[in-house]
Amino acid sequence: MAEFNSEPLILAAQEFAKLPGIGMKTAQRLAYFILNSSEKEVEDFAQGLIKARKSMRICKSCMNICSSDICPICEDEKRNKKLICVVESPKDVSAIERSGGFDGVYHVLHGLLSPINGIGPDKLKIRELMQRLTDCDEVIMATSPTVEGEATAAYLSKLIKPFEIRVTRLAYGLPAGASLEYADDVTLLKALQNRSEL
Repeated sequence: MAEFNSEPLILAAQEFAKLPGIGMKTAQRLAYFILNSSEKEVEDFAQGLIKARKSMRICKSCMNICSSDICPICEDEKRNKKLICVVESPKDVSAIERSGGFDGVYHVLHGLLSPINGIGPDKLKIRELMQRLTDCDEVIMATSPTVEGEATAAYLSKLIKPFEIRVTRLAYGLPAGASLEYADDVTLLKALQNRSEL
């Protein structure tokens, strides 16, 4: 950050820049906003974050973030408990729920396998997933289509298959409303491989 910026601005921007997806320009804008707010507004903001963090729990069943021992999705009697969708993080649960097309339950891994970054099976919520398989018909692997996501899905599939449980993977392809000319080669290849009958 330029040297003409004041120390309070620099300190605040450095804290905001620690958040994922926040670059230094955005961090600086957020810091300006906070420093121009009243002391009461800043205290309320900080207290809100502290309260949210202190009230946070991890669901004992699916490992999702919630405010009680069991999350509302796992408590819902209408959900199909025999269908488990495995995701990387709580934000993936939110994304799938927004689609409105899934009536099963989830399992949040809290990361993906990444030996380069020192993330092995022991750092993920895999043991907890394996304990849930006793009354399960299908496990959907909904990890990202990245090297780490694919490796995690393949690893879990090998662990689950001996239980004679169906293991599926989310289909890949073109997003709705997309134009073929702008699709990258891998997306087009996956779309062709995962085509379905009309």
